[in-house]
Amino acid sequence: MHTMIPYFLLGISLAAPIGPVKATLLNLGIKNGFFHAWFFSLGAIATDLTYMFLVYLGIGRFIEYPFIKSILWSFGCFVLLYTGIENLLTMHKVKLNSNFKRIIRLRHSFISGFLIALLNPLTILFWLGIYGSVLVGGSNLNTFEIGMYSVCILLGILLVDFIMASISSGSRKILSSNFLNVVSAVSSISMIGFGIHFGILAYKSLF
Repeated sequence: MHTMIPYFLLGISLAAPIGPVKATLLNLGIKNGFFHAWFFSLGAIATDLTYMFLVYLGIGRFIEYPFIKSILWSFGCFVLLYTGIENLLTMHKVKLNSNFKRIIRLRHSFISGFLIALLNPLTILFWLGIYGSVLVGGSNLNTFEIGMYSVCILLGILLVDFIMASISSGSRKILSSNFLNVVSAVSSISMIGFGIHFGILAYKSLF
């Protein structure tokens, strides 16, 4: 059991930094509450599972081509710019209240988490680099052991996401609406900043 703890801590340390995915999660928690942030994180976890499986199959070598990297940077740029600008424009939008609409919004949060994480180059490079290193370093591991260590990494990520979703949604009850709007705006601007950064990397990769 003690051999699994480092992988659990690895998941925590990798999920803790505030990148574009975490900025969006915090923004959703502030604007729409815990469940929207939590469903967003579950969507991101679905992306993590997808990339873990692809890396396990050895697909990572295709990502090393400059043309593929430029496509990934470009998609990441578009998604983050669109999401960040949309969040800025809808900060004061009234939430939907009916149960049916709530289900639609939760589903939308899940899909948003999946797509933003899927098209986030940092997520791709993370799983290729970190998880790929885990597989290479554990060349003597069997399939069951790789699966258990992978679950430990995901549990660490889930723990951080749960804490962030709880803090962001709980802050709605403590802090003033004006302050929450400022925090939401800052997280949205950070997403736009990441989008611009990815756009620059795409441009450099192409030209």
